[in-house]
Amino acid sequence: MTTRDTTAGPLTTESGAPVADNQNSEQTGVGGPVLVQDQLLLEKLAHFNRERIPERIVHARGAGAYGTFTVTADVTKYTRATFLSEIGKQTEVFARFSTVAGNLGSADAVRDPRGFALKFYTEEGNYDLVGNNTPVFFIKDAIKFPDFIHTQKRDPYTGSQEADNVWDFWGLSPESTHQVTWLFGDRGIPASYRHMNGYGSHTFQWNNEAGEVFWVKYHFKTDQGIKNLTSQEAAKLAGEDPDSHQRDLREAIERGEYPSWTVQVQIMPAAEAANYRFNPFDLTKVWPHEDYPPIEIGRLELNRNPQNIFAEVEQSIFSPIHFVPGIGPSPDKMLQGRLFAYGDAHRYRVGINADHLPVNRPHATEARTYGRDGYLYDGRHTGMKNYEPNSFDGPKETGRALWQPVPVSGPTGKHEAPSHAEDNDFVQAGNLYRLMSEDEKERLIANLAGFIAEVSRDDIAERAINNFRQADADYGKRLEAAVQALRG
Repeated sequence: MTTRDTTAGPLTTESGAPVADNQNSEQTGVGGPVLVQDQLLLEKLAHFNRERIPERIVHARGAGAYGTFTVTADVTKYTRATFLSEIGKQTEVFARFSTVAGNLGSADAVRDPRGFALKFYTEEGNYDLVGNNTPVFFIKDAIKFPDFIHTQKRDPYTGSQEADNVWDFWGLSPESTHQVTWLFGDRGIPASYRHMNGYGSHTFQWNNEAGEVFWVKYHFKTDQGIKNLTSQEAAKLAGEDPDSHQRDLREAIERGEYPSWTVQVQIMPAAEAANYRFNPFDLTKVWPHEDYPPIEIGRLELNRNPQNIFAEVEQSIFSPIHFVPGIGPSPDKMLQGRLFAYGDAHRYRVGINADHLPVNRPHATEARTYGRDGYLYDGRHTGMKNYEPNSFDGPKETGRALWQPVPVSGPTGKHEAPSHAEDNDFVQAGNLYRLMSEDEKERLIANLAGFIAEVSRDDIAERAINNFRQADADYGKRLEAAVQALRG
């Protein structure tokens, strides 16, 4: 990205007029009222009032960096995506890491999932992979997302996050048990953005040149090793250094200690999805590695810091609908909702021309559209026609879809996601609990109990505990005893 030299020549107004005095406002004589004709004063105050755009509803608190993705394995039998077409091929990437629930001024070292968003600047357009540092999520249908986030945000009456709201929703949404077990375990508070894994979380479609379809899940395994904070360590760090994770990422890159991740995928032939033991499109479930072992396909390295946080991190946009040829969506109900919601959020927050900003526009190709005008439109199309079809040599459709069609059948209507042989809301949460060491279990129980004990109503606390009891009897028994001890 090119930058302009703003140091040479005199200070000017936004319109380029030289500034004679940047220290004093115009007045009606010494000591008199200030004049409304002072262009510089009004311009500076008006600009200052508008220096913040609406913050993200979720993922407001974030840090970003540029880097490269390098292909390390041949995956052409699975996908025709050009940026994955040959071993050694490199693609420029912009990454944004974030907490989820906190606002822009919150601390980094908190118990919260972390966003793990990537923008690949490919020669076929930008590909956005918008995931988290956990392979699963709290809910499986996007229609519940606004309600879920309302429980994580400030209560409209108290102005604070309320344990009653959080545990009332989770207790009434047993599908959340798996993700809540992740969140309150050791990985719930990463020590830094460099020391955590990333996941695409959703299932996505890959399709090859022959039109064959595969379902895939992405894994980004940190090469720095997993490091986490205890609740006590995090509370201390959040108070002493709210910017801890952002600073760590920036300073590591400044030192030349470029963080990297080994990129893996799990690949499921499309024909196996219908009879798989778990619903492969359920965001609250993982694909066990013994069923579909992760395959290494590349390496992600971050090696360049943004030069302006607002322009490149705050105004960066990521949307799961930004696919490239050879990659597409799946029937995952949460993903389907996000295909609309992310773009809509960016159009509201940054503006209809957000994709034209340097951090968001394609770097390895050029966007050719018939969209015009709107807030911050820069006139890039000059006098070209703004309709299609036209006979003036404007850009034309290719006739080839980015992804393969998926067969559907049955009546329209409100449907629950299909249930597979081993599907329930608790089995994988119980499996995760039983994988933990005794020390990990003790910390998990303490973290959960400390929060559940804040609930004001016994029925909310008991319903929450019962979900964990159904995941594993020992899990529920120990949690119940810990909560009772804290509640007296």
